[in-house]
Amino acid sequence: MRSDFKFSNLLGTVYKKGNLVFTEDGTKLLSPVGNRVSCFDLIRSQSFTFSYQHRKNIQCMALNKQNTLLISIDVDGRAILLNFVSRVVLHHFNFKSKVNNVTFSPCGKYLAVATGRFIQVWKTPDFTEDRQFAPFVRHRVYSGHFDDVLSVSWSQDSRFFISTSKDMTAKIYSIESDEKDVARTFSGHRDYVVNAFFSKNQEIIYTVSKDGALFKWEYTEPPQDEEESDDEEHQPTKMDWRITSKNYFYANGKLKCATFHANSSLLVVGFSNGEFRVYEIGDDFNLIQSLSMGQDTINTVNINNTGEWLAFGSSKLGQLLVYEWQSESYILKQQGHFDSMNALCYSPDGSRLVTGSDDGRIKIWDVASGFCLMTFNEHSAPVTQVQFAKKGQVLFSSSLDGTIRAFDLIRFRNFRTFTATSRIQFNCVAVDPSGEVIVGGSQDSFEIYVWSVQTGILLDTLTGHEGPISCLSFGQENSVLASASWDKTVRIWNIFSRNQTVEPIEVQSDVLSICMRPDCKELAISTLDGHIAVFDIEDAKQLHLLDGRKDIISGRYLEDRFVSKNSNRGKYFSTITYSFDGLTLLAAGNNNSICMYDIDSEVLLKRFIVSENMSIDGTSQYLNSRKITDSGINADLIDRDGENSDLEDRMDNTLPGASRGGDPSERRTRPEIKVTSVQFSPTTSSFAAATTEGLLVYSVNQDLIFDPFDLDIDVTPESTLESLKEKEYLVALVMALRLNETYLIHQILESIPLVDIKLVCQDVPEIYVDRVLHFVGELLIKEDSPHIEFYLIWIKCMLAQHGRFIAAHKFEFRSSLKLLSRYLNKVAKEVVKVGKKNEFLISFLSTSKNLSNDVFEYDEDSDSNKHVQGSNSENDIEDYDDEDDDDGDDDDEEGWVKPDAKTASGKDAFANVDSESDDEMIEI
Repeated sequence: MRSDFKFSNLLGTVYKKGNLVFTEDGTKLLSPVGNRVSCFDLIRSQSFTFSYQHRKNIQCMALNKQNTLLISIDVDGRAILLNFVSRVVLHHFNFKSKVNNVTFSPCGKYLAVATGRFIQVWKTPDFTEDRQFAPFVRHRVYSGHFDDVLSVSWSQDSRFFISTSKDMTAKIYSIESDEKDVARTFSGHRDYVVNAFFSKNQEIIYTVSKDGALFKWEYTEPPQDEEESDDEEHQPTKMDWRITSKNYFYANGKLKCATFHANSSLLVVGFSNGEFRVYEIGDDFNLIQSLSMGQDTINTVNINNTGEWLAFGSSKLGQLLVYEWQSESYILKQQGHFDSMNALCYSPDGSRLVTGSDDGRIKIWDVASGFCLMTFNEHSAPVTQVQFAKKGQVLFSSSLDGTIRAFDLIRFRNFRTFTATSRIQFNCVAVDPSGEVIVGGSQDSFEIYVWSVQTGILLDTLTGHEGPISCLSFGQENSVLASASWDKTVRIWNIFSRNQTVEPIEVQSDVLSICMRPDCKELAISTLDGHIAVFDIEDAKQLHLLDGRKDIISGRYLEDRFVSKNSNRGKYFSTITYSFDGLTLLAAGNNNSICMYDIDSEVLLKRFIVSENMSIDGTSQYLNSRKITDSGINADLIDRDGENSDLEDRMDNTLPGASRGGDPSERRTRPEIKVTSVQFSPTTSSFAAATTEGLLVYSVNQDLIFDPFDLDIDVTPESTLESLKEKEYLVALVMALRLNETYLIHQILESIPLVDIKLVCQDVPEIYVDRVLHFVGELLIKEDSPHIEFYLIWIKCMLAQHGRFIAAHKFEFRSSLKLLSRYLNKVAKEVVKVGKKNEFLISFLSTSKNLSNDVFEYDEDSDSNKHVQGSNSENDIEDYDDEDDDDGDDDDEEGWVKPDAKTASGKDAFANVDSESDDEMIEI
């Protein structure tokens, strides 16, 4: 069993706080998720999360126009500079104050940071003259505002930028030192100026305020009366920025965010009531669309460079939305759980993850893309556990609402509901490997309930425990059931014979979690004293004992006055799981660590730190005495909301002591770091953990695949063409794929003879199969290649030779297969369209062919065609001869079709073929 797992993705949470950023091509969206950054590929339906973490939640971030540098800043002003392409952290920097906005200039040379009342302009990291890397060199600090700066917007030529502030003004500044006179203050708004924008030609400035006012500023002459103009004709007029028009949104809520697309003059605004609007503000002020995300505030909005897609984020709902306003359709609509996750499980094929939460919802996540596929809302109380049937098409869930439900994952519906004879809250559920029986346990009673999946009837109740049931577990080989109770015993049941196979296993402490090895020969038990005991199921003999207290990293809480070393909180494992081979055990609990153990040697293989986010209790290790006041209270515990300038921020709607249920923003207690459930993937290549931060997925790094061409320095375009010339087609193709040169791959694919395509496809390495299919798909879709049949043969041979590999990794090939499917559907529609359009032409050609066969027959003795029937004119029957043409050419004129020499048909029969129909037939 490999232990080199690394963090790969964050599911279950799509947006928390901060601004959304599109890449330059507009196909990828960056979203801040707590102290991490997730990237969503909107074209390929994929997502990943950067591995680096901030110390606290991210406040703002920016990506330069070249898509090479990403900077993200947390709420304390600590910044991390990242190489966006290689995902490597380049530098850490501290601005030492809260940063409200950060943005790169369009030229990529400058970085503007809004810190407090000032705007700091830094030079973009670059190599200096002495080849020393200079990550942060400050260009200048701009001042003039009397309150916090909210946003900074650059002009298209990167010479100017506009800043907006809470002091109800906007200011324009120049980067050049010799243009100091450009500085100008735009005043007149009656509330915070949320944002300001330049027009495309930079001759107009738009300012948007929180009260819903849009001011249009132009650099014009002052308006003059006719009398004054006659008296002051000799005096030069003073040019200045002046308001030329005022418009108002008239919304029911406060304006929270705005963005502007200069090329199309589109203004998108979001309000506190969940409404967003799209305006065209070129010459007129026209409302194009008005929609609503819900009833909660829209915190951020952005628009991609093409002006087609709008991205919205709502922190209260944790919702992320990408909307195409022209077609009025959603490109992406994702939302995480409203409350903490309690349970998770993998589907038998490892392609899906299912999570259950305190909000009563069950969500199904696609592991490959990271997106939520379906949400079930049937439960009316927290979901306590979820389990898949062995075949993977049926999902079972238990809840505190007194029901256990079965969901059909083909039709996505709840088809069965199991209840007990009395109203009890189910806290655990287990499914028999055969899928015929389901069992459930509750803390309200001491019995184990057994139902038939087919009929939904309660078959039996297993009695014997003297305390509430805490957890249940089935193996994967036979119908052996293990149950644990608060009476400090674990019992092994034969579910069909309705008896216990061995004597009850007694433990020294309360059992928190049990897990049966897949072969049903061993049982692992986690107890409250921090130990994990492994027992033999057949004779109830203890085989191994793991002491996890020394391996657990448990951080201190905010109200603690001692370091985490002296804390005994969370020194136990509340969830454990076996790997597929049964050699490794994964354990986690209400702490900041996930431990992986080798069972035979009783050794800790690896420990994973769940989160480094200091905004969550249980992550810090040491007591920060700098924040301790004279009264001995931590300064972070002091409520300073009454000092906020906004009325909505000063209002206290929190529930004292509430830690679960309701709105997360209306809880007074801080979230605590904990892991509620862990499970290995059936493919053993990854495992998932349901945590406070979200659904963390750790996987083995499979990107480093051995490729012998990596070791050859002679892989060049010249050597590739030389291999092609020597008819080493497979070698040439692999070398071209290794070089990743489009023209080279195109040339080699079309140079391989038709008879050798099958042999080449048979020996293509599996790591290049997806790249070949994707290249062929893009070539057919984007470049509209005329060699349709040739590339269809390529596709057929690749699928025939590597069909099993593609089926086993279908989620990795999803993008390529979708591309090919789009092209084939397009060609099929065109063929049908052309066939219908040329229906009469095809009928005429087929009829002419039949007539020619009836009219002529070949006489071998005279070596000529003889007239048999149907014609009385000699002009209707002529021998076709290229040399006897009147014009002396080979009949290459447009509209002529050269017939077969043996069945010669006259020119007049095809002289008037429709040119348009002929062209469409040739396209096929």
